[in-house]
Amino acid sequence: MRWRCWRKRHRFPAPDRLDAMFERIREDINAVRERDPAATSAASVLLNYPGLHAIWAHRVTHWLWGRGRRGLARYISQAARGRTGVEIHPGAMIGKRFFIDHGMGVVIGETTIIGDDVTLYQGVTLGGTGKETGKRHPTLHDWVVVGVGASVLGNIIVGESSKVGGGAVVVNDVPPNCTVVGIPGRIVVRSGERVRTIDLRHGDLPDPVVEMFQGLERRIDRLDQQVGDCCDKASAQEACREEAPAAQAGRDKAPAQED
Repeated sequence: MRWRCWRKRHRFPAPDRLDAMFERIREDINAVRERDPAATSAASVLLNYPGLHAIWAHRVTHWLWGRGRRGLARYISQAARGRTGVEIHPGAMIGKRFFIDHGMGVVIGETTIIGDDVTLYQGVTLGGTGKETGKRHPTLHDWVVVGVGASVLGNIIVGESSKVGGGAVVVNDVPPNCTVVGIPGRIVVRSGERVRTIDLRHGDLPDPVVEMFQGLERRIDRLDQQVGDCCDKASAQEACREEAPAAQAGRDKAPAQED
C-alpha cells in the first residue's frame, strides 16, 4: 500500500508502461538497423542518429501537448531542433518505426499525420501552404518513403507504399503504390501490384520530363526518315521525267534512220 501511494504521488510509470516504452525503443533501433547499412550496432544507433533522438524528443513533447502543456512542449521541441537539426511540431501524430535518415533540415508541421514504417531523408518538408486553420499539413500512410529535399505541402494524402523522389514538390493527393517525381510532382506508376516492403531506392526513379523529350526525339527521327524517303522518291520521279523525253526522242529518230 505504501508503494502504491508513493508511485501515485510521484507519478511513477507502471511496469506495463515501462515495458511498452522499452519495446518501442527496441523497434526504433531495429528500424534504423534494417534501413541504414551504416548502422553497425545498437550502441552506434543510440549515440549517433539525431533523427532517432528527434523522434524520442517528439514523443515527450507530444505527450505534453496533449495534456495542455503547450508552452513547455514547444520549448522542448525547439531545444531538440537545435540539438538534432530536425523540427517536429509537438502536435504532429507519428506512428511506429518512423525513421529519419541523417535528419538535418527536416520539418514536420503541426497537423501532420504519419503512419507506420515511414522513412524520411534529410531536407524533407511536410508543411502547409497558407494560413488556413484546421488540418493543413499532409497525411502519410504506412510504408511511404520521401526522398532527399522533397516537399509535401498542404492537406493532402500520400497513399500506402508510395515514394516521393528527391527534390519533388507534391501538392496533390498520391494514390497507393505510386511514385511521384518532379516540380510539381507527377505520378509515375511503376507496378500495379501491391508490394508490402520498404523500398528505399528513392534515387532510382523515372523522370517524366526526360521521357517526354526522348519520345519527341524518337518522333523527330521517324519524321526525318519519312521526309528522307519522300525526297528519294521525288528524286527518282524527277530522274524518270528527265529520261522520258530523251528516250522518246531516241525512238522517234530510229524510224527516220531506217528510211
